[in-house]
Parts: sequence; C-alpha cells; structure tokens
Amino acid sequence: MSESSASALPPGRRSRQPFIHPENLSLDSSGFSSPPVNFLQELPSYQSIARRRTTILSRDKQSGTLLKPTDSYSSQLEGGITENLNSQSIRKYALNISEKRRLRNIQETQMKYLSEWDQWKRYSSKSWKRFIGKAREMTTHLELWREDIRSIEGKFGTGIQSYFSFLRFLVLLNLVIFLIIFMLVLLPVLLTKYNITNSTFVLIPSKDTDVQCTVYPISSSGLIYFYSYVIDLLSGTGFLEETCLFYGHYTIDGVKFQNFTYDLPLAYLLSTIAYLALSLLWIVKRSVEGFKINLIRSEEHFQSYCNKIFAGWDFCITNRGMADLKHSSLRYELRADLEEERIRQKIAERTTEETIRIYSLRLFLNCIVLAVLAACFYAIYRATIFSQEHMKKEIDKMVFGENLLILYLPSIVITLANFITPMIFAKIIHYEDYSPGFEIRLTILRCVFMRLATICVLVFTLGSKITSCDNYSCELCGYNQKLYPCWETQVGQEMYKLMIFDLIIILAVTLFVDFPRKHISSPWPSNGTNSLVTSPFCCSLIMFYFIALAGAHKRVVVQLREQLSLESHDKRYLIQKLTEAQKDMKNRLDRQ
Repeated sequence: MSESSASALPPGRRSRQPFIHPENLSLDSSGFSSPPVNFLQELPSYQSIARRRTTILSRDKQSGTLLKPTDSYSSQLEGGITENLNSQSIRKYALNISEKRRLRNIQETQMKYLSEWDQWKRYSSKSWKRFIGKAREMTTHLELWREDIRSIEGKFGTGIQSYFSFLRFLVLLNLVIFLIIFMLVLLPVLLTKYNITNSTFVLIPSKDTDVQCTVYPISSSGLIYFYSYVIDLLSGTGFLEETCLFYGHYTIDGVKFQNFTYDLPLAYLLSTIAYLALSLLWIVKRSVEGFKINLIRSEEHFQSYCNKIFAGWDFCITNRGMADLKHSSLRYELRADLEEERIRQKIAERTTEETIRIYSLRLFLNCIVLAVLAACFYAIYRATIFSQEHMKKEIDKMVFGENLLILYLPSIVITLANFITPMIFAKIIHYEDYSPGFEIRLTILRCVFMRLATICVLVFTLGSKITSCDNYSCELCGYNQKLYPCWETQVGQEMYKLMIFDLIIILAVTLFVDFPRKHISSPWPSNGTNSLVTSPFCCSLIMFYFIALAGAHKRVVVQLREQLSLESHDKRYLIQKLTEAQKDMKNRLDRQ
C-alpha cells in the first residue's frame, strides 16, 4: 500500500497489511524482495503449513470450491468469488457471520456488472445444484429397508450393516436384470403370441445349423399320474418345460412388426451380454467406492479414534431412538477397533518360535480346508452322474419318492455342502489366530468360493455328460442330441431345482427352527415383573402337551376303530336277518 493511499484512510483505522506467504520470504539486505531461501522451506512450521494447504486444496477441489491460494486472505476469498463461489460454498467456510455477509454483498455487487447471459448461467447453475441436492436428499428416503438397515447398524455395527446393504444391492441388481430380459426378450414374444399387436413370427434361416439340431420334441403322454404334475412343478419338466422359463421354449424365429423385423435370437444374446456387463460395472463401481474408504481409513490407525470420538456424532439427530442407535453404533465400532489394536499388539510381540508354530498350524489347517472342498466337489460330481444316468429310465418304472429323490440328488448334496462347510470353516478359523476383521473376511471368502465352485462343478459335470456320445455320433450337433435335445434346458432345470430346494430349506429353517426358538427363549412379562421363562422349561411344557395330545388322539382312534367294528357287526347281523326273512317269505309263497 502506497503512502498516498495510506493517508487517504480515515483516522483511527489501521491499514491491512498483506499476508506474506513463507515461499516469498527472503533474508536479503535489501528487504524481502529477493527470491526465497531454501532453508526456510525446511522449517517444521513451513512443512506443517504446506501439508495443511495441500489437504485443504484437495478437499476444496472435491467439494467443487475453486479457491486459489494468493498472497492475501481477502484476495483469496474475493478471487474465488469472481469464479465459482456460490451460496452453498460460502456456508462451508469456517468464517463468522459478518465475514460471510460481506462476501455475499461482494457477490451480489459483482453480479450487477455481469451480462444477462452470465447472470442467467450462474443462476441456472445454482438452481440445478440446489435441485440435485434436494433430489439426492429425497432419494435417501426412498431406499429399500432404510430404517431397518440403520437399526441393524446401531445394534451390530457397520460390518453387519454392510452385509445387509450388499443384499439390498443384489435385490436391485436382480430387478434390473429382470427388466432387461423382460423388455428385450419376453415382451416381443408375449405381444406376438397373444395377438396384442399386429406382429407375426418369421423364420430366420441359419446356414451353420442342421435342421435336426433345431427340433425340440416335447413328449406328450396321454393319461398320467397326479404325482407327475408335482414332480414337474418341482423339477421344471413336463408342462413347465414348455413355458418361457426355459431356453427350449424360444425358437430361432424372429418377430415381424409392421415396419421392421425383430431378431429374437440376437436379442436373447445381446440382452445376456448387456446384463452381464451391467452387473460387472455396477459391482466394480461399488468395490472401488469401498476400496477408497478402506484406503483412507487404513492410513493411520489412531486417526480413526479421533474421527469417531470428536467427529463421529451426528448433531442433526433429534429422535431419542436414533440417538440410542448412533450411540450403540459408535460404542460397537470403538470396541472393535480396540480389539483389532490388541490383536495387532499381540502379533508384534510374537517370538520366532511362536511365528513358526502359527504358520505351520495355518498350513495344516488350510490343507484340511482343501480336503473338505475336494470331498464336497467329488460328492457333487458323483451325485450328478448318478442322477443323470437314472433319469434316462421311464418315470412309470419308479415310485414317487424314488423319482423325486433322484431328481433332487445334486441339489441336496450342494445344499448340504453349503450348509456344513461354513460351520467347519468357522471352527477352523478360530485356531488360525487371525485378527477378528481378517477372520470374517477369510471365512466369507471361503464360503463364497465354495458356493461358486459347487455351481462350476455341477455345470462341468453336466457338460461332460452332454458331450459324451457312447454309441451315437456328436458330429451333427456337437453334443448328444438324442438324449439331450436341448441341453440348455437341461442345465436350466438343474439350476431351477437347486433354487427350489434352497427356498424350501430356507423357509423350513425360518418357520420350524428360528421362529419357535425366538419365541421360546424370549422374556415374558408377568404382573410388572420380568420373569424369564427358560428354554428347557418351555420345551418340557410343550412336550408334555404334545404327549397328552398324542395320547388323546390315540384314544380317539381306538374308539373310532371299535365303533367301526361294532357297526360292521351290526350291518352283518342285519344282512343275515334280511336274508333269513327273504327265505321265509319265499317258502311261504311256495306253499301257497
């Protein structure tokens, strides 16, 4: 500031000296006008300021605030206002009310000197950002199971909450996949089949496919047993095999509308590629977001304690129930972090002998895990081979239970493997001496690998049977066309049976195990005092009534049996008397 400008200031008001950044300082005889000295950049205070400035710049860049560092604090703010400073970015600064008002006045003053086009652009940009913020706030209230998942987070922590959030993501992903398949494949077929639109099926010739490979004969029996419909419903055969649920229902025909021909085989292929690509991109996007969060949290272990204690509370919470949930969530996270730190300290204090012993034990336990996986895979392979070989027999030659058991044998083995192996993995992981977080991740990894590998083994076994031609030639179609006219339908039926059996098991466990156990072991209030009725007493009481009820039913059955016996004797006696009366009447008529 020059002398003339300084003298022009009103009396009693100090002139504001510009802030000199450490990079511009220099200890030269002529003042601070020479280039900066390097040793000033080595001071701890300068290093701290540089780190904080880098953090602030990166945070402002992410939040959309474009404030460039200048030589003075006021010029820094005013320069930012002339570029992209809006009302929301002003609120984000840690300034007092008077300073924010001054900045807003400066912004309104500068708006007057802008052209109408620039004013409209700035106003529309503010309105659009405000609309996006309101829309995001509204969409948070439309999330599926939002309150339930927040309740789970408050009671069991963010780890369990992330699991249920992932399940919600799978539900949405399956819904999107269904919409893609329905719009691109099912809807044109249904519109043409039921004559909703003016469209017809047209044959699309294929040069590389033999005619015999496109024929899919559906066996039509005359009079069949009733239990065959039950088997068809549970296994996907019979009347379900002819529906749009399976691949064999679709033909190589196209759908001809008024102005164009819809290539149905191409649509089937492209829709499959589309939902697989969408699933991959969506999963990768979620994984990258989680990876960023984990990378930030893993930079410093003790930083998480400060974040949770000093910045973990949400002061916008006004509901007492939500406050309790948030409080329990923070408490659970702190306990988990302390347990992780204790395990980490224990690992750091291990000796060489303990390290060798632990790694040897882990190697042995991993060999046991591999042996369990190999046994499960071999059992699935043998069950699939046995089921496919016995399915060639006619249904009439087998009884209902035997037929259903053979059809569901691969699904039963896969479900048992998926049910037993997680319990084995949970027992083994306790002896490997990992941290709690790594134990959960490793157990989930093993279980997911088990579930995916069982499906791969099932498909591999089916593929080996489909492509095996004993006395028949596979050169025509590339597979055993006589036994498997549509091998895609056969694979789909196996997936259908696996899904149905999993659904039956889940419903049975929920209704007959979890639901009774929840109500049996829950506390029952009585006259203002909470008396906990223990499970053994409840089980004994229920068994007593079950035994008494069974005895009553037995007595009723015995009484009904005796009554039926007496009625049969009465009927026999009446028939005998009627016969004798008829004989007497006949003799009298003969005498006359």
